[in-house]
Amino acid sequence: MANYTAADVKALRERSGAGMMDCKNALDEAEGNVDKAIEVLRLKGLKGVTKREGRSTSNGLVVARVEGGTGTMIELACETDFVAKADKFIALANKIADAVVAAGAETTESALAAPLDGKTVADVINDEAAIMGEKVELRRIAVVKDAAVDAYLHRTSKDLPPQVGVLVAYSEGDAETAHDVAVHIAAFSPSVLTRDEVAAETVETERRIAEETARNEGKPEAAMSKIIEGRVNGFFKENVLLEQDFAKDNKLSVGKVLENSGTKVSAFVRFRVGA
Repeated sequence: MANYTAADVKALRERSGAGMMDCKNALDEAEGNVDKAIEVLRLKGLKGVTKREGRSTSNGLVVARVEGGTGTMIELACETDFVAKADKFIALANKIADAVVAAGAETTESALAAPLDGKTVADVINDEAAIMGEKVELRRIAVVKDAAVDAYLHRTSKDLPPQVGVLVAYSEGDAETAHDVAVHIAAFSPSVLTRDEVAAETVETERRIAEETARNEGKPEAAMSKIIEGRVNGFFKENVLLEQDFAKDNKLSVGKVLENSGTKVSAFVRFRVGA
């Protein structure tokens, strides 16, 4: 007969973020002692670290911090949505974000080396992953700077933590417009701020595809140049933030909305978990 209760299993799951069967097995081995069961989970997890290395981490969450004119965002990834929405995983992500900001880290490598609880962020992640029994990784970090920064975090499901995060660095103008643009970015996922940031090779590829498509469609030669440029401009309108139709008023471009409000966006970044 098991020397622990369903409440003990629940408590261990909440503390560890591990699966139900892993928790039951750990409690069996620990003779019902929850604290010892945590140690069992960690030891078993450390033994399985090599097996976890090749696993896919398509779940997780996004956390952002804004301090003055600096915005920092991280994506902490895991294997399952069960772990992603666990309080322990969410708390870990917040601790990592705070450690990254405190260290002034601006790359994933420097973020992993940042101090946290007397260890490095990388070591803390490995320790927690061992208890959770899943691969956990700090997938990426981004930092933007200007006079001000707006952060927007979006939940794609009410049962999960934020899966989409946006930082917008700006000067002048007003905070409300900057936030509206951040929400727009979350929904329409532009890849660059201006068309000048699109690689020349990418533009040439789009122009070549537009020409081949137009010829395959039998478009008249006299109109070919205009058709090609129209389709290339369509590519810019889809991918360039300032040229996209604004989410709240599609009669205006994002660039025009910013111009009207006197807001100057210098940079943005958008994360979507697993993308």
